[in-house]
Amino acid sequence: MPNMAMTKVPIPEQDPKVRARNFDEVTLGYTAEMAMEEAQRCLNCKNMPCVSGCPVNVRIPEFIQKVAEGDFEQAYVIIRSTNGLPAVCGRVCPQERQCESKCVRGIKGEPVGIGRLERFVADTHMKNGDTTVEKPVSNGHKAAIVGGGPAGLTCAGDLARMGYEVTVFEAFHVAGGVLMYGIPEFRLPKDIVQKEVQTLRDLGVNIMTNMVIGKVLSIDELMEQGYEAIFVGSGAGLPRFMGIEGEALVGVCSANEYLTRINLMKGYKEGYDTPVLQSKSVAVVGGGNVAMDAARSALRMGAEHVYIVYRRSEDEMPARREEVHHAKEEGVQFLTLNNPVKILGDENGRACAMVCQKMELGEPDESGRRSPVPVEGSEYELPVDTVIMSIGTSPNPLIRTTTKGLEANRRGCLIVNEDMMTTKEGVYAGGDAVTGAATVILAMGAGKAAAKAMDEYMQKKSK
Repeated sequence: MPNMAMTKVPIPEQDPKVRARNFDEVTLGYTAEMAMEEAQRCLNCKNMPCVSGCPVNVRIPEFIQKVAEGDFEQAYVIIRSTNGLPAVCGRVCPQERQCESKCVRGIKGEPVGIGRLERFVADTHMKNGDTTVEKPVSNGHKAAIVGGGPAGLTCAGDLARMGYEVTVFEAFHVAGGVLMYGIPEFRLPKDIVQKEVQTLRDLGVNIMTNMVIGKVLSIDELMEQGYEAIFVGSGAGLPRFMGIEGEALVGVCSANEYLTRINLMKGYKEGYDTPVLQSKSVAVVGGGNVAMDAARSALRMGAEHVYIVYRRSEDEMPARREEVHHAKEEGVQFLTLNNPVKILGDENGRACAMVCQKMELGEPDESGRRSPVPVEGSEYELPVDTVIMSIGTSPNPLIRTTTKGLEANRRGCLIVNEDMMTTKEGVYAGGDAVTGAATVILAMGAGKAAAKAMDEYMQKKSK
């Protein structure tokens, strides 16, 4: 008998006042009873609209049916048949804009909590399931992956399961990409990411860290070493700034740097070599998920006042609704329809205030969003000692500028054809390196598609 409740089974969370000062995971996850109750809300639709909203085509109704039956391990097997990082996706995917947006139950109530169920299944497997992985028999072909983020790890896993000898070249000292340096511990515990990475190692994937391709080795040198196909999933880690006065002051940084120091370099712990500047009042400029992560991290670093400064209204914010909700609960103040025009410094060269100008919404821009228009005479000073810019990122030009025949568009994103091959034969690309900054699951979808195309290319070439 389906559960016809109009709302999702509530998921336990830390109290906002408590969690705002620690880095422990905010959402605690379903119990088995909660998961089975929520799974029973699924109508098991024959046309499966939710699957069409998933970039990696997880067999959603099938795995949810197994959860409803209490067969959690089989539910995991079903998810893993298309998704190599289920514990990650269950936590950070924008389900409200993807699979859950297609759910029939969402027409007259809340959609089924697909992400919550995926997380429950993955966590249950990690705790209780058989985590041994059988290494496939090698087919004798070699492939290289540049970048150990979501796109690269997904591509590596799929190729390894096909029998390829895969090597991942990661620039940082640990694999995981944005999952490690960009998403905070309170949203995505790093031990979970590393368990997923270990699964790839168990499959036989060789992961080499501290390998900056374009410096240590070039793409051309990798090809000379016998790699028959190469996937570039190097992400979009080059931060953008506004170009306003005062951005060179002490206390002004990109969200990428701020989050990397905290997440990857443990800058919030005493005794580490990469401390984060202590702040009393922080302004985060931007309205995406990265801005929410930076603002919520600033609270946990001890800031008394944290502001989100965004030039459009809250309705136009690209951040997940859940992240906005959590940020508000924790005490982040939202200054929407405000735009920075200058950052002021004190006698020591440190930021001390940000001059903002109030905005109003005008006509829609090219993306369909209404363009913000300045309100004359509305400038005011916002006292802050730290300003974190979170207005987007672009791909690092290192790889394309050190590889002959590799072309990019005007935004610095690599150009690929319908098979995801770049303008250089045998070199494929996907994820943020091609699209610019996007979501984890879209990058994973690109990694899966590239693995399929690379397999076809290498098999055809070997005949």
